Amino acid sequence: MSVTSSASAGPPAASPASAPYAPWRGVPRRRRRSRILSVLAGFVAVLGGYAVWAHTHPVRLTASVEIEATPGQVWAVLTDFGAYPRWNPFVTEAAVTSGGGLRAGATMRNRLEQKGETSTFTPTVLEASAGRELRWLGRVGPGWIADGEHRFVIERTARGTVRLTQSEKLSGVAVPFVAGSLRTDTLSQFRAMNGALKERVERLAAR
Repeated sequence: MSVTSSASAGPPAASPASAPYAPWRGVPRRRRRSRILSVLAGFVAVLGGYAVWAHTHPVRLTASVEIEATPGQVWAVLTDFGAYPRWNPFVTEAAVTSGGGLRAGATMRNRLEQKGETSTFTPTVLEASAGRELRWLGRVGPGWIADGEHRFVIERTARGTVRLTQSEKLSGVAVPFVAGSLRTDTLSQFRAMNGALKERVERLAAR
């Protein structure tokens, strides 16, 4: 009586056609690491180049209004932050929170309203020259995402008349993606604030 035995060879080996795709298969580990680092370096270089371009190509917004008043009268209304909620449709709240008053280096807390949405910023005052200029710098993120340098300039144009120019220079990697809404929605808020400020200044000056 003979006994025949057989051993199982296990599951069949995967054919080359069914093996998972591995782009680094067969590449030595050192060369593989070098290629990955090269790709990452290229990606970082592209991001760095874009960041530099975004900061050197800012979006600029400007809106001016003629006001029948003196520079001092315009300055008084512009810097009366406590009255902003009563007349200002754009910067609905503003206050100096540190720095000992409205001067360079002081910190502000401003609340802006646009299209029914509000946002709060804590800009740093860069210039506060009575009757001439108020300028501050606001940042979103660490400074490279979006920077906004906001400026009010008061210029005498004739006896009893001045021009108020409100402007902003915006730069940062996020700014190009919202440039369209800045030039339409935000600029329209500049004009709305200018108009409301003109009305308030002239009304107070006529008393």
